[in-house]
Amino acid sequence: MTDFRTEHDSMGDVQVPAQAYYGAQTQRAVDNFPISGWSLPAD
Repeated sequence: MTDFRTEHDSMGDVQVPAQAYYGAQTQRAVDNFPISGWSLPAD
């Protein structure tokens, strides 16, 4: 199970994976635009 944290921006609250370095706006982009299916390397 993945832990989440709640981030807040001008559009409201959004759940972001706890280990992610990004915030609410990037999470919204990830949710709304899963175009390539590619991910960034973890290193």
